[in-house]
Amino acid sequence: MSQTIYRDIGGRDAVESVVDDFYERVLADERLEPYFDGMDMDELRSHQVQFISAVAGGPVEYSGANMREAHAHLGIEEDHFDLVGRYLQEALEANGVDEANVEDIMAEVVALKEPVLGR
Repeated sequence: MSQTIYRDIGGRDAVESVVDDFYERVLADERLEPYFDGMDMDELRSHQVQFISAVAGGPVEYSGANMREAHAHLGIEEDHFDLVGRYLQEALEANGVDEANVEDIMAEVVALKEPVLGR
């Protein structure tokens, strides 16, 4: 993916806004809140900004743990993964990311479903 999407959506500032919106949605959902108990939210936000920037073709390499290892201890269920994905899509749309770019970013996220679920 070229840097076009990253530039089109507004670069780092836009990604940070999306991530803030995303975590507001996620943490407001009591079904998802237990996954974040005791987590360093500043670190998670930083990793999420890095991840979305990399997925969008930004000048960033994702350096977090591999998805299977990073989520193995959480026991994430498929419906919770889907819910988190829905909140990310809503955050992207609410922050003015156009439909084609939302689809491209979400395709990259959906590709991680199996590893995140430990399959």
